[in-house]
Amino acid sequence: MIRILKKKQLSSDVFQMELEAPHISESRKAGQFVILMLDDEYSERIPLTIADGDGKKGTITIIFQAVGGTTLALSRLEEGEAIAHVLGPLGTPTHIEKQKKPVICVGGGIGVAPLHPIVQAHKAAGNRVITIMGARNKDLLILEEEMAALSDELIICTDDGSKGRKALVTEPLKELCEADEKPAECVAIGPPVMMKFCAETTRPYKLHTMVSLNTIMVDGTGMCGGCRVTVGKETKFVCVDGPEFDGHLVDFSSMMSRMSSYKTQEDEHTCRLEEKAKELAAGGVR
Repeated sequence: MIRILKKKQLSSDVFQMELEAPHISESRKAGQFVILMLDDEYSERIPLTIADGDGKKGTITIIFQAVGGTTLALSRLEEGEAIAHVLGPLGTPTHIEKQKKPVICVGGGIGVAPLHPIVQAHKAAGNRVITIMGARNKDLLILEEEMAALSDELIICTDDGSKGRKALVTEPLKELCEADEKPAECVAIGPPVMMKFCAETTRPYKLHTMVSLNTIMVDGTGMCGGCRVTVGKETKFVCVDGPEFDGHLVDFSSMMSRMSSYKTQEDEHTCRLEEKAKELAAGGVR
């Protein structure tokens, strides 16, 4: 059982939790994630990026959006309560090395959470970091103070202009690609369509661009195949080969098509697992 030490609501449906997980905090690296199960028998397995961690305290921080049955249930847990299982760290860590030129880090919406440890790691390596954060409006921006403290320059974009520039993140990204001091690389994390257009923005400048993919995932060990994607005309598994890949090689159209395969069923479906479990337990069946 993994205890929830701290809980904070970052926006209307985005939550931050600090979990007691000493073994994970000791070995986790930027770019890695965990898989959670809320209970032992009927819980869905959900992958969440490790947004932060403290090896001395033995804690990790997760940030998630309450959009489905499991994340809604997770958001209702309070400090002192526990999560049944947390598996990790999983995935391949972000490749970090000292760069002579700036590193551009682009985060869209909830994608700022997995971007946070990557910015931390680049700063620890001594790199100059320019961070671009985007959201639909100012109320949906998260970790603004944390990113400002870590970044040499922070550019904020909102769709409605309620904070920062009224622009998509690709606008300042293009400007930085055309600047006199060419960036060393770009990391983009956010909705698939945002990552796709960030990669297309940097492609003409031949700027190495890494994206962190958030596909459907079940087991996190490469066995189920639910997270498979096409990268450079090869099949890759996000959970073990990623989650980060060269954005110029990812087949985003195929990935987004797979991710929307069950959208109709998801929109129409009402989860009855909890209700069914109670019925079975009442009837003496387990």
